[in-house]
Amino acid sequence: MPHLTDDPAYTDLIERALARLDLGAKARLLAGQDLWSLPALPEIGLASLVMSDGPVGVRGSGWTPDDPALTLPSPTALAASWDPELARRAGRILAQEAHRKGVHVLLAPTINLHRSPLGGRHFEAYSEDPLLTARIGTGYVTGVQESGVAATLKHFVANDAETERFTVDNHVDERTLRELYLAPFEEIIAAANPWLTMSAYNAVNGSTMTEHRPLQVGVLRDEWGYDGVVVSDWLAARDTIRAIDGGLDVAMPGPHTVFGPALAAAVREGKVAEKTVDTAVRRILLLAARLGLLADAAPAVPDALRPAPVDGTACAREIATRSFVLLRNERQLLPLDPSRLGSPRALDPAGIGGIALIGHAARHARILGGGSATVFPRSVVSPLDGLRAALPEGTPLTWVRGADLSDGLSPASDGFTLRAVLRDASGTVLGEQPLPDGRIRWMAETLPGGADFDALETVELVGTFVPRTGGPHEFGTRGLGTFRLTVDGATVYDGVHRPTDADPLAAITGPPVPRGAVDLTAGEPVEVSLLASDPKTTYGSLRGVTFGLAHREPIGEDDQLIEEAVAAALAADTAIVVVATTETVESEGFDRAGLRLPGRQDELVARVAAANSRTVVVVNAGAPVEMPWRDDVAAILLTWFPGEQGGAALADVLLGDAEPCGRLPTTWPATLDETPVHQVTPHGGVLRYEEEGFIGYRAWQRHSSAPAYPFGFGLGYTDWQHEHIEADDARTVRVQLRNTGARPGRTVVQLYVGPADPATASGPPRPDRWLAGFAPVAADPGQTTDVEIALPERAFQVWDTASGAWTMIPGRYTVHAAHDAVTPTLSTELHITG
Repeated sequence: MPHLTDDPAYTDLIERALARLDLGAKARLLAGQDLWSLPALPEIGLASLVMSDGPVGVRGSGWTPDDPALTLPSPTALAASWDPELARRAGRILAQEAHRKGVHVLLAPTINLHRSPLGGRHFEAYSEDPLLTARIGTGYVTGVQESGVAATLKHFVANDAETERFTVDNHVDERTLRELYLAPFEEIIAAANPWLTMSAYNAVNGSTMTEHRPLQVGVLRDEWGYDGVVVSDWLAARDTIRAIDGGLDVAMPGPHTVFGPALAAAVREGKVAEKTVDTAVRRILLLAARLGLLADAAPAVPDALRPAPVDGTACAREIATRSFVLLRNERQLLPLDPSRLGSPRALDPAGIGGIALIGHAARHARILGGGSATVFPRSVVSPLDGLRAALPEGTPLTWVRGADLSDGLSPASDGFTLRAVLRDASGTVLGEQPLPDGRIRWMAETLPGGADFDALETVELVGTFVPRTGGPHEFGTRGLGTFRLTVDGATVYDGVHRPTDADPLAAITGPPVPRGAVDLTAGEPVEVSLLASDPKTTYGSLRGVTFGLAHREPIGEDDQLIEEAVAAALAADTAIVVVATTETVESEGFDRAGLRLPGRQDELVARVAAANSRTVVVVNAGAPVEMPWRDDVAAILLTWFPGEQGGAALADVLLGDAEPCGRLPTTWPATLDETPVHQVTPHGGVLRYEEEGFIGYRAWQRHSSAPAYPFGFGLGYTDWQHEHIEADDARTVRVQLRNTGARPGRTVVQLYVGPADPATASGPPRPDRWLAGFAPVAADPGQTTDVEIALPERAFQVWDTASGAWTMIPGRYTVHAAHDAVTPTLSTELHITG
């Protein structure tokens, strides 16, 4: 049934406002007035509505370090907590940030599924499982909207990979679409009613999503009763008539879209019914009323009812610690004993003891993934910073780089001091800005110094570079345009780079292009300049400046760095190696080519582990990576992209002030070749979901190989025993469990259901068992606790394509309490009637 508010004041107010608008005003309201906002209409007392990207922070209308944002851990990290209430707190924090920045709509959460581990944007989505995705997403949306900010479900629907994302046609059978890909959208809409949904770039079964009437109107509106706004992904709307008739309400960004004047003209020409436009306008006015942006409309959440302000920094740290997944902990190496770290190793009298902290990412933390979700944190606590602050005074702590993080070029950062200089055609300086690294990402409205975009003629990225080592340093460029790159007075590149690509974000998210090498001397500063003589990028309504300088250390340097790491590991009591992906591996705009860590990081880990049996590996990645050394190291801690407080959280966990109580929200394969579903490349423009409903742990059940770590897996610093399970006719399951360890701790009770006898079960093919409920639990040492989990009716239903409805599959079902998807502990039976 519809979610439209029961308050008749909204309905009457909306109808009165609508009646005062002419066709031109109504059509303008359905199109962005710029990159991030909808127009104000003073004639009806409507204020401009401002949107901003999420999901880990609220960027605001700019894309510069001048407008910093609190940066939370990645969505995969949040889902690893398996705690909807923690997700709700995250939503509240981001709403608090939105209010601070004057933002009304947060363009998050992303609830697409991890169909293949190669998905380049998986760090921005929650899980491979629709139920876990739905529950975390419900918590997030609830937290955002109970704080008076609108949340946006995205990307509707089956937007599960980045390759050819603007044009790909994903062929998904109806049952799979319903049971997997639509399922989290349906549950979150029913439970939390997000005020917006974003329509995806891709097509589904022949129709691009912004024009997909059967899904956007037939399912979303008519079947689910959704009353929120459907907004296009940026530049996704391509046809005026098909988009408005297909259920799209807002085409972004502006000012030039398929709506606005084009929509008004289509109505005047009789190609679109004005009542169709009126319906979309009503939804915008309802959104504005809910937000308090329409005159005489009380906001859905008055200021007095918003949750009390919270310490965002402290919560970012807590979310990070709660998300970390302990994959291995031989001989209970973790948590580390600080009292042991102060003395040299017994086997090496010349050793310094303490900790050898190894890895580029240990000092230069990767806290978030690449692409439109990027925000600029106020400050970042690296693993090195966090450990230095947390270790007792005098504890030896040595950092060594260990190996180049990448096989290719990375944004110029280490050793570079850079600034950007903007000039007009006469050479007059329009503005300047210091740069934290070699990346420039400005929108036309937010150029440094208030520079006029139309007057802008050149941008020079200029400064000095002090090489750490001597030898041939490779330099490159990123972005589109005409570039002249000089290093130490020598011209490395002078030319035009304008490849054709259907993806307008390729200039931002695509990999750097090598341009040449220059022999440099260690410690001797050199001047560096990258001049873009036509720096402006325009694609539809997008206008900005996006290019950058990239760099790579001499290739042979890795041998020396690895030897330094081995020497440090030999001398230390404990070696901690931080390995990571880069933004050329995990980012919006492209999918991953493989799951191996970039550069020689695998070799680095293997060499360090051979030198020190007390080696801890910290994996700083947003999605699965191969770990060929996983059985050779003492401990493995997965930290995802941990946000700005990641280093402080890591110190808390390593030293035992907090427990790593996360559980995997997605299966980690041993190798890509063993993964049952990994195809993301379309053929002839079509990507067929031939695996049907068997993705993630469902697919592994039918697979000949076992994953490295299953869905739901995670260790901790204490032990748990499931002692009793029972279920009643109301599908409520009670599990009794006990903390049998010596520390307080948290765990997640996971419930999986499946036919008691799969061989004789009726109905269409299903997995052996699937996630049907879960609950996070905390207990003190020796404490017994009980948890009740209600199993949803949908857990026992399938989509019947013949009747076009959900159908209960009666019979006997086994309910498994489990530590993860492959390790059940207790079971009971339920008899489900049709």
